[in-house]
Amino acid sequence: MKKTLLVVDDNKDILSAVSMLMRSKVDEVITASDPSSLPTLIRKNNPQVVLLDMNFRSTINNGNEGLFWLREIKRLAPSTSVVLFTAYADVSLAVEGMKIGATDFIVKPFENARLSDTLLKAFDQKKGNKTKAAKTRMIWGESPAMQHVRMLAERVAPTDANILITGENGTGKDLLAREIHRLSLRKSGPMEIVDMGAVIETLFESELYGHAKGAFTDAKTDRAGKFETAHGGTLFLDEIGNLPYHLQAKLLTALQQRKIIRVGTNTPRDIDIRLICATNRDLSGMVTEGEFRQDLFYRINTVTIELPPLRQRTEDIPELVEMFVSKYAGIYARHTPKVSEDAMRRLCSQGWPGNIRQLEHTVEKALILSDSDTLHIHDFDLNEGQTPTVYGQPATLEALERNAITAAIKQHDGNMSEVARQLGITRQTLYNKLRKYGI
Repeated sequence: MKKTLLVVDDNKDILSAVSMLMRSKVDEVITASDPSSLPTLIRKNNPQVVLLDMNFRSTINNGNEGLFWLREIKRLAPSTSVVLFTAYADVSLAVEGMKIGATDFIVKPFENARLSDTLLKAFDQKKGNKTKAAKTRMIWGESPAMQHVRMLAERVAPTDANILITGENGTGKDLLAREIHRLSLRKSGPMEIVDMGAVIETLFESELYGHAKGAFTDAKTDRAGKFETAHGGTLFLDEIGNLPYHLQAKLLTALQQRKIIRVGTNTPRDIDIRLICATNRDLSGMVTEGEFRQDLFYRINTVTIELPPLRQRTEDIPELVEMFVSKYAGIYARHTPKVSEDAMRRLCSQGWPGNIRQLEHTVEKALILSDSDTLHIHDFDLNEGQTPTVYGQPATLEALERNAITAAIKQHDGNMSEVARQLGITRQTLYNKLRKYGI
């Protein structure tokens, strides 16, 4: 099905920015500055996803006009996914929009990556997430670090042990969780995924435990939460470190009792799930500082698997590059190009602070911009001819890392938890590096 995105916002600069961001990711981007054109545009273009501003110049900026047009969209095209766009981080407004039927909520000023991911997820939701599942697979590689991960995963997958996956951003924690589910005895059951960093606090219980008809305004039917829909399978809680402290006790209670109660009822329901969590944060350090419950921490990490950063498994990069080239050649309907030996050597020599996600985006961009049957060094955005330096000298990876740590310590006034969080490493790893570099 053709992917059509409709963007409605009275700010023409935003319309232009979103159009430029998304035009390479979807088939068609339609923009409109006047929401009154929505009925005509929906009937004419049948968009799968609408990005809808909540406030327009003709009214007071309280979001009421956005909610009106959200209702109109759901009336005209009930299956259309709507992502709300607002400059006001008002939780009550977000809750109202989600109750009416919005898929997600983005606050301005927005980050390009977050907006893009949110919109693409809305398309995936429209198609039952089949596209995403078909495009991704686990690459173990040949590096000793990943072979150790594979050994652990294959050993614990057939059990029901709770697993905590740790690692820097972009290392593929979600893929490992899917692979563990695939290798488990629950593989024929469902796998439900919840991004804990994206769940609105006031919708937490409804999202995980479900709700009864009439539990709140617009709760017109009973709805099962993720614990119930994952029954007999796996529940994957991504970014578990972002769960607010006051909600951690509620999650712990459900895990301990193996029961949940839907919002608006008093009836306990048994749950049968295998729990996998993931985070890029130092949960043990958060426990020490009172930011994460110790009892919940022990409950979720029966087994901990740490995914190595890409710089520690560079021998796996050629296989990853070939997979991404093939993937995006299929997506963009073009012949699959080769990667030159010089380009591959250069790709293998990069530090990749964004890990596999950064490598994937780099390969995708190169394939989009090149018409050649072979991708060369100049096709990749690798700052060709610009050797990184530290204090005027050519920089080694160690020098760059030392400089980044020193800068982060200065930025956070010596708060090591914040430093580790910014760098995407655990506090213990940070302390090891401080000793290594004599900082």
